[in-house]
Amino acid sequence: MQPTSSIEAIQRKERSEALLKADGVPINHSLPVIETEKESRRRMPEEVALRALALLVVAAKGEGLPQAKVDRVVVEYGLTDHFSPKEVAFINDPSPGTNDCTQFVWRYEGAWALLWSLGYVERLGVPKAICDVQHAVRFMIERTTAQFIHDAKLRPQAEILDQADLIYRYDWAVVDARIHTKSAPAGLDPGVTWERHYALNWLIGYMDQDWDDITTDT
Repeated sequence: MQPTSSIEAIQRKERSEALLKADGVPINHSLPVIETEKESRRRMPEEVALRALALLVVAAKGEGLPQAKVDRVVVEYGLTDHFSPKEVAFINDPSPGTNDCTQFVWRYEGAWALLWSLGYVERLGVPKAICDVQHAVRFMIERTTAQFIHDAKLRPQAEILDQADLIYRYDWAVVDARIHTKSAPAGLDPGVTWERHYALNWLIGYMDQDWDDITTDT
């Protein structure tokens, strides 16, 4: 029997499973609960905002933004010290390979999840389609760094944990399908699901891992 202190987490799991069932997504009832509000990390809004901006920049470079413009944006937004080690290597590479560009352009999805957590995006929805990239970038280019941080309103931790729990279970369904050489169920997009899981795990401080080392265990 689960301890009384886990009631919050158990109820969160049950809500997630109800949503998956409604959307026709396979459910693994044996998946454990995730952290509670007390157990998870509550990040500062400024930290989340700067991480979102950094992701938008590396994704834009991955998409083909010229190096000169990338360098200018990094300086203009004061982001030099806010990239992860892997991001620094990519940002400073004048001619990155196709695989690196493809990997980093997917970071738009992580940025979208963080933009949701900051109140810029109204809802995440089911991870079936790529995010509105132009909309995501517009949140940034219409503001200075100070304005972007000021306008950010980090959602309640309970709401963030709800999404972290839900994406964890969506990702299990995607991974299970892949293991059994099947298509992702219910129209889920594997890339969107994984990137969102990655960003939300960072957001709640999963395993106290740094950005480059985030795991998306299922």
